[in-house]
Amino acid sequence: MTERDPRSATDRPVYAVEPWCVREPELRLDRLAQSESVFALSNGHLGLRGNLDEGEPHGLPGSYLNSFFEQRPLPYAEAGYGYPESGQTVINVTNGKLIRLLVDDEPFDVRYGRLHAHERVLDLRAGTLTRTVEWTSPAGCRVKITSTRLVSLTQRAIAAICYDVEPVDQSLRVVAQSELVANESLPDLGDDPRVAAALEAPLVSEEHVHNGTKVILVHATRKSGLRMAAGMSHDIEGPGRMAVDAESSPDVGRVTVATELEPGQRLRIVKYLAYGWSSQRSRPALHDQVVAALAAARHTGWAGLLKQQRDYLRDFWRGADIEIDGDAEIQQATRFGLFHILQAGARAERRMIPAKGLTGPGYDGHTFWDTETFVLPVLIYTHPGSAADALAWRHMTLPLATERARQLGLAGAAFPWRTIRGQESSGYWPAGTAAFHINADIADAVVRYVDATQDERFEREVGLPLLVETARLWRDLGHHDVEGVFRIDGVTGPDEYNAVADNNVYTNLMARRNLQEAAAMAMRHPDLAERLGVTTDEAASWRNAAAAMLVPYDERLGVHPQSEGFTNHAKWDFAATKPEHYPLLLNFPYFDLYRKQVVKQADLVLAMHLCGEAFTDEQKRRNFEYYEAVTVRDSSLSAQSQAVMAAECGHLDLAHDYLGETALMDLHDLARNTKDGLHIASMAGAWSGLVAGFGGMRASNGCLSFAPRLPGGISRLSFRMRYRGSRLRVTVRHDHAVYELLEGPGLRLRHHGEEFSLGADEPAKLPIEPIPPLPRPAQPQGREPLPRRTDPHLRDNASVTADGTP
Repeated sequence: MTERDPRSATDRPVYAVEPWCVREPELRLDRLAQSESVFALSNGHLGLRGNLDEGEPHGLPGSYLNSFFEQRPLPYAEAGYGYPESGQTVINVTNGKLIRLLVDDEPFDVRYGRLHAHERVLDLRAGTLTRTVEWTSPAGCRVKITSTRLVSLTQRAIAAICYDVEPVDQSLRVVAQSELVANESLPDLGDDPRVAAALEAPLVSEEHVHNGTKVILVHATRKSGLRMAAGMSHDIEGPGRMAVDAESSPDVGRVTVATELEPGQRLRIVKYLAYGWSSQRSRPALHDQVVAALAAARHTGWAGLLKQQRDYLRDFWRGADIEIDGDAEIQQATRFGLFHILQAGARAERRMIPAKGLTGPGYDGHTFWDTETFVLPVLIYTHPGSAADALAWRHMTLPLATERARQLGLAGAAFPWRTIRGQESSGYWPAGTAAFHINADIADAVVRYVDATQDERFEREVGLPLLVETARLWRDLGHHDVEGVFRIDGVTGPDEYNAVADNNVYTNLMARRNLQEAAAMAMRHPDLAERLGVTTDEAASWRNAAAAMLVPYDERLGVHPQSEGFTNHAKWDFAATKPEHYPLLLNFPYFDLYRKQVVKQADLVLAMHLCGEAFTDEQKRRNFEYYEAVTVRDSSLSAQSQAVMAAECGHLDLAHDYLGETALMDLHDLARNTKDGLHIASMAGAWSGLVAGFGGMRASNGCLSFAPRLPGGISRLSFRMRYRGSRLRVTVRHDHAVYELLEGPGLRLRHHGEEFSLGADEPAKLPIEPIPPLPRPAQPQGREPLPRRTDPHLRDNASVTADGTP
């Protein structure tokens, strides 16, 4: 069995290890909040945490609508020019998950009576969360409850719950109460009373109506000016006579069903939920939208929604599944991560993908650069339409980014470090103001998407405007020094332990690509470039800046400093740093961190992954080993980049160790904060570690390159991906790789540097030459990744594919 993280709260596994589901075989009240995040269901528009149907006990109630937020104050000890005046925080919207049950007048509550069995299963092929319970009330009445929940991937506004109640050994009188509840009481909202006041009961009722088994509630936020509607409708089946009643009040809607059940009989309630919101549409319009969505869902029916969900996921897995022989935990975690990444973006439709998806309120529900750098590459090659939607949202916020640049005295656009609606929401200026690399991250995602899809309409309407305005910022932010070198001074790269530095290598290399690609894209579309005001001289200035970009290099050590002068800093005293003092930012002043060689998250290493052409193989190896010794991984984003580059540099078993950390971040709760929501970017790291790491996949200029090699603990890796209208599968073993074209036109590929063409006629089987083992690089004391030691009986676990075939 894989060694468990000593930092985790318990050594007893919470979830069974299975290839196509996440199963919680018993209710763990000590891990309730973690499971609420793990079992969250979403479609990118609507997200429901995996709370118990009856609502209590709970770790953290949560129902979220993408980009539906409330404003809150941003406190400053000292004000400064350009600081944002208010922040944006995702809020818990009207809860439609609630179905309370009374059994012979006793409320069903797992904390009372006797719980004989309790199991929850997240099915990654069906897209459902199923809960099965057997419970005896304090009065001795035994009942079986089965509920299945989904958030529809095909009907954007819809969620549904099928709730069954059956007596076990005696006749029972049961009452079920299906509810909509707004302004739920939440756990402690923090120490700042101004923030708590803004988020306490943030919804103001505008309408509540009920008719038959249908209830509609409409609310508006107090400060942000947003309006939402939530509705529920029901199909009810039961024996004999039933009493059904509906009621509504400003914050509560309720449908009550009362009946008597004999052993062998069942009460079934199918609850349809619909949600909509807008910053502009009227109350009647939102009301009618929800009513229409409910009508469509009821027309489809519960069985129809289940079929649509399974069909949607079957198509997704046909172009995204990854199979692993040798590590059952990674197999489960990889599919779990892909499922949640899909949920985060499937129906976001020109809205953001938050760092936590719609699984919890962590990071205030904000999106960061994580989305473009880590999440979108997964979607680009597995579900490209969702990547296009996320980038189209950035394009929609472009006016706000240009306004922010003007505020900072810069040309072009300055995209926010963290946001919900497009305004900067970070009160920490070294990140919120100085981390300009977000511009290049967005541009890089645009370039990768266009290369992978050849979507010319997107390139013209979304891609070029984004690249032009981001390039304009770099040209204005940087300058040519007296020697003609182009410098970008005073910025913060991905590593937040080294802020406001000169010529961060990651930033400069990504900015160089941004400038080059903006000039090339403008040349491809001169008519549109002219409308955007791009002149021949401006495009030439971008190319000149890119050609003269400073990329610092330390000749003495033979490595690239993360930023100019970094390798001259004193090294952090890792031997004197106690385990309980991590993460360092919570135990040491930033002043001390900024002037030492200590790295929160892979920065220069990430640059080698995304801009590999800028480094020789020897430079990559030396850089990787140097930064291993100073990187403490106080960020969940770090391990995936280290996994990819460890694999490329030949440290295959170390790459496997880092892969385990990024893939199991939430299933093992390694950071002890999964309760606040899942780490979507970290889960994307499982795909990156396998496909870009052990598969060696890189893509540019219409060609996919692979350099596959496996660690000792994995005997076979097979992954599917989409590229330029084709669907392919790559299967890697220790001595060879097989490339198969499953669908679409032929492709130009490279295998360990050798180019070949892949057609539909036959797979290509190519050898993999062995490499000698390398000495394992050292990490800071106590910050080594946990080794992947797997149990032999769990190794062959991916024998069934997404469509159920061997």
